[in-house]
Amino acid sequence: MNRFKTLMLLTVLTVILLIIGQLVGGRQGMMIAFVFAMAMNFFSYWFSDKIVLSMYRAQQVTEADAPRLVQLVSNNAQRAGLPMPRVYIIPTASPNAFATGRDPAHAAVAFTQGILDLLSDDELEGVLSHELAHVKNRDILTQTIAATLAGAISMLAYMAQWGAMFGGGGGRDDRDSGGGVIGLLAMAIVAPLAAMLVQMAISRSREYAADETGAKICGRPLSLANALRKLHKGVERRPLEANPATAHMFIVSPLSGRSFAHLFATHPPIEERIARLEQLVYS
Repeated sequence: MNRFKTLMLLTVLTVILLIIGQLVGGRQGMMIAFVFAMAMNFFSYWFSDKIVLSMYRAQQVTEADAPRLVQLVSNNAQRAGLPMPRVYIIPTASPNAFATGRDPAHAAVAFTQGILDLLSDDELEGVLSHELAHVKNRDILTQTIAATLAGAISMLAYMAQWGAMFGGGGGRDDRDSGGGVIGLLAMAIVAPLAAMLVQMAISRSREYAADETGAKICGRPLSLANALRKLHKGVERRPLEANPATAHMFIVSPLSGRSFAHLFATHPPIEERIARLEQLVYS
């Protein structure tokens, strides 16, 4: 059900992109928008992991550098049936973690120094299992595509705003362009908001799925539940100065210390995630 929902939401993002492309430049604009999105996805597929790891100054470690962490990763990767991912530590006291990489053979897991200091081995194993679940479920690719499509929609909407200001309807024939200046301006305002909401819905759906898969990998749902409680409080005390475009990657929102409407949250409520994990124990 989660996979079907994610597929449908990605389809909605693609449709929004094609519609606004048509409004900006008619059928030709629609094709340009599609090609542009594919090019952005190709770039994100190959280089997004390097970009995000560099963004947070993540440092790759070996077993000689961090024996406790690397051994946990190795044991859990074997349990999950995955290749050994690269392991990184982010030099910040804010407790958090994320996984990245285009596929299981090129995956990486990154942990902040804060999460290593805060959690017990059992709790850290729960977090690690959650991140490996993202790798196993190929959520990284899904969320990268969603973020890329949403970004492309926002860029086209910005172009549409300028087109509407100067009376552009996307071509010589309003019927071909999809509705003229009024439609162009309306879509320029609505499309980025709709794209952001869809992207957030995809992110929240994949977090629930990763919690469930991670609990199965670890075998102890309560270890992950306890970790989420600690991380939620820890991030409130020490929020991470994170780029909002990458907030969806972390196990808990690094922006939790700020006031965001629930509608625009990249993660489900912690209480709901914990309740679902507890149900796995007693069901």
